[in-house]
Amino acid sequence: MNQSELAQLIHRKRRKAQLSSLIVGASLLLLAATSVTVGWTNLSATDVLAVICGKVTGNSAWYSQLEPAMVAIIWDIRFPRILCAILVGCGLAVSGTVFQAILMNPLADSYTMGVSTGAAFGASFAIFCNLLGNVSLPITPFAFGGALLTLFAVLAIARVNGHVSSTNLIIAGIIVGCFLSAAISLIKSLAGEEVAAIVSWLIGSLSARGWPYVTFGFPLIIICYCFCHYFAEELNILSLGDQEARNLGIDSSKLRIALISCGALLTAVCVSISGIIGFVGLVVPHLLRMLVGSDNKLLIPLSALSGGLLLLAADTFARSLDNIELPVGVLTTLLGGPFFFYLFKTRNKSIQ
Repeated sequence: MNQSELAQLIHRKRRKAQLSSLIVGASLLLLAATSVTVGWTNLSATDVLAVICGKVTGNSAWYSQLEPAMVAIIWDIRFPRILCAILVGCGLAVSGTVFQAILMNPLADSYTMGVSTGAAFGASFAIFCNLLGNVSLPITPFAFGGALLTLFAVLAIARVNGHVSSTNLIIAGIIVGCFLSAAISLIKSLAGEEVAAIVSWLIGSLSARGWPYVTFGFPLIIICYCFCHYFAEELNILSLGDQEARNLGIDSSKLRIALISCGALLTAVCVSISGIIGFVGLVVPHLLRMLVGSDNKLLIPLSALSGGLLLLAADTFARSLDNIELPVGVLTTLLGGPFFFYLFKTRNKSIQ
């Protein structure tokens, strides 16, 4: 392939990524607007628009004719939950993209690094202490702290002679993840009949997620996303291997630690908001990489939009069922597992 053909190929991929981002972004906005009206209480689009415009502008005249309960449902219950779904989906997908690029493994995600398990352990510990009745520990900060401590432990174990390699990160993540999984099982056993409180958090849900979760997650997720996107070109080079990165003047070890830390922070924020939600960070980047290629400059923003769209669609469906609300973490795993298996088998057939 000559340079002209290569340039045309790159141009086509960029056009495809831009078009895909436009379509996904428009779909996300449309779904977000529609999701506010979906639920056990029927709401009209006019009422939703009046409440949102009134709250944003601070003019209560927009929704003065509506009942206070209806205003609370729209602004205090459904709207922040929709924003949480978008933020969590965006964060998980971007972190999965970063982990897969750094570890050079299309099956890598936050579980590979043990970060999700660390967040689960922190939350389980807080819930267990609360069940004892002696203290009242906040679950979200403990989940966040558990994820960060897990990251520090993984990096400490993976560092050999001052250097952190992709292989060492995977091995360290598996070691720490297995240890924390056993610790979570121990806590669940000690909880006895109260284990349901721990299990309900571990399976992942966006129920009762209000504005405090949005204000906590929004700035951190946006900052981490901007950091990952800023270093997308360096991430492309890092995906080629340490030797190639060093030849181009990039300190692969420091960059890997910085990006891994950023991806882990994204996961920590998301898991501390929603609990464990699987397959979003695994399926979305893998599927998009098959569609638009491996250029992280294009892949990261498209993954962010697609992750938000996927999780919002799953959560909207989960809370629209009659007489029951299915935890969104269960739904994404039930749907994502077979779908990813199909993609995996299809790709292997195409390679053969």
